[in-house]
Amino acid sequence: MTWIDQHILTLVTFFPMVAAALICVLPSDKPKIIHRIGFVAALFEFFLSLHLYFHFGNTGSFEFMELKPWVSFWNIQYLMGIDGVSLWLVLLTTLLTPIAMAASFTSVSEKVKGFVVSMLLLECGMVGVFCALDMFLFYVFWEVMLVPMYFLIGIWGGKRRVYAAVKFFIYTMSGSVLMLLAILYLYFMAGKSFSLLDLYEVNLSYSVQIYLFLAFALAFAIKVPLFPFHTWLPDAHVEAPTAGSIILAGVLLKMGTYGFFRFAMPLFPQALLVCQPYLIALSVIGIVYGALVAMVQTDMKKLIAYSSVSHLGVVMLGVFALEPTAVMGGLYQMLNHGISTGMLFLLVGVVYERTHSRDIAAYGGLAKLMPWYAVFFLIATLSSIGLPTTNGFVGEFLTLVGSFQTQPVAAIIGATGVILSAVYMLWLVERVFFGEAKTPIGLKIPDLNLREVLVLVPLVVFIFWMGLKPNFFLQKMERPIAQMLLQMESKNPEVGFK
Repeated sequence: MTWIDQHILTLVTFFPMVAAALICVLPSDKPKIIHRIGFVAALFEFFLSLHLYFHFGNTGSFEFMELKPWVSFWNIQYLMGIDGVSLWLVLLTTLLTPIAMAASFTSVSEKVKGFVVSMLLLECGMVGVFCALDMFLFYVFWEVMLVPMYFLIGIWGGKRRVYAAVKFFIYTMSGSVLMLLAILYLYFMAGKSFSLLDLYEVNLSYSVQIYLFLAFALAFAIKVPLFPFHTWLPDAHVEAPTAGSIILAGVLLKMGTYGFFRFAMPLFPQALLVCQPYLIALSVIGIVYGALVAMVQTDMKKLIAYSSVSHLGVVMLGVFALEPTAVMGGLYQMLNHGISTGMLFLLVGVVYERTHSRDIAAYGGLAKLMPWYAVFFLIATLSSIGLPTTNGFVGEFLTLVGSFQTQPVAAIIGATGVILSAVYMLWLVERVFFGEAKTPIGLKIPDLNLREVLVLVPLVVFIFWMGLKPNFFLQKMERPIAQMLLQMESKNPEVGFK
């Protein structure tokens, strides 16, 4: 193993922080140069992270592991590693960050240095969450990434940005406090070790599992967000700048799903089995509720925000079904949502930058005025509703087919969410792009420029790549999923995965 292989996770995790520190010493009177330097740093981070894919062994266990003592007195370690699930989440993070920064070249014109630094620090925290295998280290990254997102919403957001930022911060922190207490309890139960590998071997009583699982589940359910812990999300999305919405939808929400998969489910299998009916019920309610509320929205961003509640309900239905195909479909749909919904928020930001309005009723006939914009928006819409050949179809199909084998009623109800998503998304397209041509600023509205096209093209490539060649992505996830289910079954034979 080369030096780079031994330290690649450290390089990928902390390179954005180093870049942010260097940008801090640059003069603030050159905002365009600072923004470009930040973009180049984020783009370099993406290419650096590709090393993980090309040297990934697909063994089913954690790879590129790094272990160093950190706080020896408390036996806190710097323990990093990834498997096939966290691999794709790291790559999703490093892909969307430069896209979000490039999309903000003209929309963010004030306090540019602070914006770029916040984006890079946020990327550092997000990558760290997906790589940390020490629970204390995981918690540090989990909390650290809240701060730059709080500032992104609170400084560069809309009119109600302070309210949305505070609500986001309080919601997330309230769940995190209980998770910290649960982590400390596990630390003492594991012989004073925060290592996830040690915690996997701890056998807990049924009652203890229930309490600890609920503490973890609350933190992760808020982040997903799972109904009814979703109320912070529409406000955060509506008020966040375009880059913030892309990262929030594309990466931050995935941390909740990842948390359930990596920590809550394998650590507390008996508790999960008891809570499974309730979690599936909340997932199904979220699917239908999110879709119905999305149908009556008049703000484009808020409609897409509620569609996220519905789509992530599908993701969690697959994960909680505890059937290999369903879990794989749920995790694949998690990645799909990051691509398609991130693209939708980017496109809404494009038209908002031109007209300063997201009111659906204020638009019409945009297909005549902005034909290229209409093409890209339609592709993102078809991905979101799960049209065959797009990525959304594969994830929804695997999730519903797998869920039907263990939770047939929930799968049938969840399938209505797919139908409803087509209703509200196609209604949005019909209202905005067809009919009489109109916009809030008249009929002279420029179509996509070259920068915007170049930002959107990679997302289109992934939409069809993941839809036409899903096995390229799924084969890396298959073994970690099987490993997690076997880990749960070894602790609780009653689960009986097939």
